[in-house]
Amino acid sequence: MAACGPFERQPRIAAGVSGGADSMALASLADDWVRARDGSLLALVVDHGLRTDSALEAAETMSRLGNLGISSRCLTVTSLSRGPALAARARDARYRALTGACADAGILHLLLGHHISDQAETLMIRVLSGSGGRGLAGMSALQETGSLRIIRPLLAVSPSALREFLRRAGIEWVEDPSNTDMRALRARLRRLRGMPDGEDDATRSLFVAARSAGEHRAANERAIATVLAERVTIWPEGFALLSPGPIAPEALGELVRVIAGAVFAPGVDQIAALAARPRPHTVWGVRLMPAGRWGEGLLLVKEQAAIAPPMPVANGMIWDGRFRLRVDPPLAERMTIGALGADAIHLRRRSKLPSAVLRTVPALRRGNILVAVPHLLYPAGMACTGVRAVFSPPRPLASAPFVPA
Repeated sequence: MAACGPFERQPRIAAGVSGGADSMALASLADDWVRARDGSLLALVVDHGLRTDSALEAAETMSRLGNLGISSRCLTVTSLSRGPALAARARDARYRALTGACADAGILHLLLGHHISDQAETLMIRVLSGSGGRGLAGMSALQETGSLRIIRPLLAVSPSALREFLRRAGIEWVEDPSNTDMRALRARLRRLRGMPDGEDDATRSLFVAARSAGEHRAANERAIATVLAERVTIWPEGFALLSPGPIAPEALGELVRVIAGAVFAPGVDQIAALAARPRPHTVWGVRLMPAGRWGEGLLLVKEQAAIAPPMPVANGMIWDGRFRLRVDPPLAERMTIGALGADAIHLRRRSKLPSAVLRTVPALRRGNILVAVPHLLYPAGMACTGVRAVFSPPRPLASAPFVPA
């Protein structure tokens, strides 16, 4: 825990707890750590609702946590049903529930109990799926999201060591039946490995391979971040200036991803030629165009045809995958948000933005009536003081580098 990055004084942290040995050990260890610092721990128990006895198991887990003096909260997932990709859908639902609970509690650090066998199986799954170098780094020991710092402090620890810790402490746990459900790929790989306790040479070798790939990924991400910091300027209207000259394809890909408002960057093979000779071009819905009076180099602007259609306004919504809207509720009534589009011609004198950018900035309307354009401070009166559209792509241009276990 001490090596997991900075915490505030009197830290408040959360831990995802399934009731299994890994998460019960995590909860106990985290509780010892946080108590020594006069902080607090909230255990979040997720009930996926996929088995008839899952609610009873969640209640039993919360009772055991209570006996340890650990506060807990049950998060019930109601949206899941059996069918294709169940493991992936359950994981996504679990992360949404954990993220929401941490936001509700004002907690910024979430601990997860993944161990060395989980990391080995993750690497095997990614190899089978044809994952590239980034994926072969496995799970990161520390992951920054928009609202959370996710920490996996047990990635180098074997399941058998965690069970032995619990036995010595007299702490009981639940064996999750899904761990032996052969319908799940992870369970089948666990059986093929033949050493589920994670003490074998094969598991250790897979872990070492993931860590080596992780160290390479971390170094590469730091190098990309340095290039982007030196070569790129981003404006709050959602466009960027790239200085002249060739650029690493990974760096250009990340820049295109941010301007497009996409979750993933284009593949290196899709962008390598353009990165070697940056020039006016359109890729992934993003225009590269001469910067003109904005300086040397190229502007990257989202193509108007790729902009999202108008949507009803709601406070906190994300429009076009890029802009987070903050609006006073009375102003939101019967309004839509969309691109300024053809109305840009009437506001040219209010802005020095290139026309290609001006037409794409967020605009709020009631019917066909233009109500507000936050980036132009239009209008100057009350309507715009309660409206903000903040450039907020799914991931920042250069987030915290990968942290190997």
